[in-house]
Amino acid sequence: MDTPLRETTFLILTALAGEPLHGYGIIGEVAALSQGRLSLRPGTLYGALDRLVEAGLVEVHQEEIVDGRLRRYYRLSPAGDTTLRAETDRLRRNVEAAEVRLRDRSRCAADRRRDGMSNLERRYRRLLHAYPWATAGPAAPRSSGRTSIWPDQTATGRHRPTLRMW
Repeated sequence: MDTPLRETTFLILTALAGEPLHGYGIIGEVAALSQGRLSLRPGTLYGALDRLVEAGLVEVHQEEIVDGRLRRYYRLSPAGDTTLRAETDRLRRNVEAAEVRLRDRSRCAADRRRDGMSNLERRYRRLLHAYPWATAGPAAPRSSGRTSIWPDQTATGRHRPTLRMW
């Protein structure tokens, strides 16, 4: 079974990582792992378990008769263990990437509050420094299809970059 796993599959495999469980035990573990957010119905669970057994990620551990009904216990197979570890690593990398982006976003917001400039404004200033002819106004050399960046003044008096063709 390829990653990424669906959330229900991930939680079923996680529930079985600890010890073999029967169907209602898995339902309870999944509810606990998801903090009550995900509630599996028996039909959904047993369909998923059949699919996982067929894929070789889950094995039947034992069967017993309780109150005249068959109770089947499932456990994580070695392939299921490998798949769960790979998916856990993938999710961890995604979380780390998101945390870095959120930290950078917070840092950029703090920088913007500190100096009143956005990243776009910083890039614009660097472009103006690198290409001073772009602000030369009407006297700038004109040629067909040439692109330059001209400042447009807003109501607040701050310059915003605008791309113009001339």
